Amino acid sequence: MLPHPTRRLALLATAVLGLSLTACGSDYPLGPEQEAAAQRANSDLRGTITGAGSSAQGPAMDGWISGFGTLHSQAQLQYSPDGSGAGRGALLAGAVQFAGSDAYLNDEEIAESAEACGPDGAFNIPAYVSPISVTFNLPGLIELNLDAPTIASIFLGDIDNWNDPAIAGQNTDVDLPDLRITPVSRSDDSGTTENFTDYLHETVPDQWTFEADGTWPSELGNENSKGNAGVVSTVAGTEGAITYADDSAVGPPLGRANLLVGNEYVPVSTEAAAAAVDIATPVEGRPSYDIALTLDRTTTKADVYPLILVSYHVFCTSYPDETTVGLIKEFGTYVVSPEGQEAAAESAKSSPISAQLSERATEAIAGITVRD
Repeated sequence: MLPHPTRRLALLATAVLGLSLTACGSDYPLGPEQEAAAQRANSDLRGTITGAGSSAQGPAMDGWISGFGTLHSQAQLQYSPDGSGAGRGALLAGAVQFAGSDAYLNDEEIAESAEACGPDGAFNIPAYVSPISVTFNLPGLIELNLDAPTIASIFLGDIDNWNDPAIAGQNTDVDLPDLRITPVSRSDDSGTTENFTDYLHETVPDQWTFEADGTWPSELGNENSKGNAGVVSTVAGTEGAITYADDSAVGPPLGRANLLVGNEYVPVSTEAAAAAVDIATPVEGRPSYDIALTLDRTTTKADVYPLILVSYHVFCTSYPDETTVGLIKEFGTYVVSPEGQEAAAESAKSSPISAQLSERATEAIAGITVRD
């Protein structure tokens, strides 16, 4: 595992100082990678870029801001975790230089982005991969087995007690309480909601007839709160409550559901989430530099957790000046690099993207240009 960039640079400085007093030859005895890191640490890159969007990316963004600041101390990165829908809206309005979004831009948004981003519009780069936990507050219970029909029934209000036979039948070794279930959903336009509703619509379409959407169905009368932190806080304070949230936001005393995939219940893990990305396919009809992915929610493959979000950084294909292009390229490349992905994993328990996906993303970001 690669160390965090801050520690990498500290180790580099110590090694170079000690060895330069006793050794001849290269000034960077640890190799070209460390030399490049040292040069970037003294970078003259300067300016400010601003982004907004996914609250799920919030913890990862903390790691990226820290790591990017270590490499480029004169550059500033600002990010407001207002929700994926708000971030996409801000980018399309030209209010920010990039958006964080748990759902890729759809075709209508791509067409609309030409006004703010130039004739070729905006494009999507996978930056952050995380499982979405179905998480609950049942004192003494840290896990339950739940299949998609049961989860849908709970959030539709058709199952309203924790000792319902549909839940008990999947958890025969658990003493379930006679307790009302309180479903909690997001109140804001949320990529986490879009991924969760996409999972339900794809796995049980006859039961969950709502299309995937970032806005929770208004006809479902349940409690709601803003952001991942908001729904988790509400559930933590409400015995018997259940919600869906980026797994990085979930911790004790809440429990997590294991999802039925094929014939086995799969627990939440970064490895199982990464496996779901590995079987994803490109969205049809997009240019090669747009790396939007279609997830297989109905897979039966072993050890795959299909209820995940792939959170994107949405960039313009062109910007009005060289300074912004330089900042965006450096930041975007850092995020998808092994160092950037490790920083996110340390901050947010995310699943690093594969080396192949990192290479594709790096090439796409390199194509950003200054607008004529």
